Amino acid sequence: MNIDEVLKYCDHTNLSQTATSSDILKLVKQGEKYGVASVCVAPAFVSFVKSISDINLCTVVGFPNGYQLTKTKVDETTELIRLGADEIDMVININWLKEGKLNDILNEINEVKSACGDKILKVIVETAFLTEEEKIEICNVINKSNADYIKTSTGFASKGATFDDIKLFKKYIKGKKIKAAGGIRTLEDAVEYICLGCDRLGTSSLVKIKEQEQN
Repeated sequence: MNIDEVLKYCDHTNLSQTATSSDILKLVKQGEKYGVASVCVAPAFVSFVKSISDINLCTVVGFPNGYQLTKTKVDETTELIRLGADEIDMVININWLKEGKLNDILNEINEVKSACGDKILKVIVETAFLTEEEKIEICNVINKSNADYIKTSTGFASKGATFDDIKLFKKYIKGKKIKAAGGIRTLEDAVEYICLGCDRLGTSSLVKIKEQEQN
């Protein structure tokens, strides 16, 4: 695969706490130029992006720690969809997973998906914090849910996606799509994630590589 093909898998992302409107404008213009799958921005920038572009727009809920109240996540999702978000990436309650409260996680995912309506919901499980057993458990929960994707990471933990995690997801996830995010910095790694079965990649590095090629 060449970089132009890989860019079609990318959620071109800027979730920095210090991002400004100028940074987000640059992100959107790059996304439009290179034909990415979406741009992913913080909730506070959703209205701004919708005012300047029709690009497919992703944002985050319960980010980055996941321990907000379910009602908070649902209300946030409802408002972000109203403002024009096309895709929601939601962080699970990791505390619940550690305590084995799998039905609570399932119910929360489905409530957020209900708020999404026909928009895409990706569920971030933050693999850096999970044992292999917990990764398998959350795959089974997501299989039962109405979510569209499982996603590895926020990019804010100690590590992001790994090839081994995607192999595990591919083994246990049934009927859902897979997004790898966090630490994807080379074209070679991006291609490998796609070959392993990823439908989306969360990264901003591929656009940087493309622009370096053009200079």
